[in-house]
Amino acid sequence: MTETSQYINTAQRVLATEREALLSLEQELGDSFVRACTAMLQTKGRVVVMGMGKSGHIASKIAATLASTGTPAFFVHPAEASHGDLGMITRQDMVLALSNSGETAEILSLIPVLKRLGCMIIAITRSHQSGLAQHADISLSTGSTPEACPLGLAPTSSTTAALALGDALAIALLEARGFTAEDFALSHPGGSLGRKLLLKVEDIMHSREHLPVVQAGTRIRDALLVMTEQGLGMTTVVDEHGVLLGIFTDGDLRRTLDRSLDIHTTPIESVMSRNCRTVSRSILAAEALRIMEDLKINALVVVDRERRPIGALNMHDLLRAGVA
Repeated sequence: MTETSQYINTAQRVLATEREALLSLEQELGDSFVRACTAMLQTKGRVVVMGMGKSGHIASKIAATLASTGTPAFFVHPAEASHGDLGMITRQDMVLALSNSGETAEILSLIPVLKRLGCMIIAITRSHQSGLAQHADISLSTGSTPEACPLGLAPTSSTTAALALGDALAIALLEARGFTAEDFALSHPGGSLGRKLLLKVEDIMHSREHLPVVQAGTRIRDALLVMTEQGLGMTTVVDEHGVLLGIFTDGDLRRTLDRSLDIHTTPIESVMSRNCRTVSRSILAAEALRIMEDLKINALVVVDRERRPIGALNMHDLLRAGVA
């Protein structure tokens, strides 16, 4: 066996072992998971997540996921908690404690103080019979599947299962809260993620004063002059009341020329696209992008409630804004 194939065989064995751990975890879900979700949803304080070693890294990620999906949470290192950080925990908080063995001394030593504070304790351990599980108000088990490490020592399958269980809790709570994309954006305002979730069409559209508009009856030649002046590759066509009738794009122009129509005499409404897709100014720019991609178009007309054009948005606007 070559060295390369040995690497792949090892990787496949690891993934298979961890996959089995997740399948086993799925079978562990039951009433205790429901009670944990209900308690976390009803808590008046925050969820304080704890863990030592590799479980600490998983606990920190779970706390971050909870916080970003609508459940106030933060991570406290158990060893530091014994030296003053317990002061961050209040009577209204609940504790989510992770320990694969359920016998981590740094966590067990905190149980009496947490009990005295009146904090509810939810344990994530390998076994409901562990010390931590026995002292907890609610015990969640990740199961006792073997580690992917051939020595059975390095936390692998166990940390994968704990992380997945934390994700399951976070998403179950997200759905129970009715947490929306805009709610998510409020805690992720920076970078491309924030732009995608926070920007609305009105923030980046070409406003009315820069919108090409011609009335029905306008000759194609004159409409082309308006299109060229505004540089959007299209013009809207409206009736005498300013209500949108359709749009005329560069693509419509190519089709018009293929038909050998006289652009000096042909009215714009005879060649425009009548059933054009429109959007309101208040929808998210990310949603406008999805519409363009689904319909394979490069521009959208923004209309008010009376279907009067008030702006336009094209793919270049979305690219400049970092949405596309």
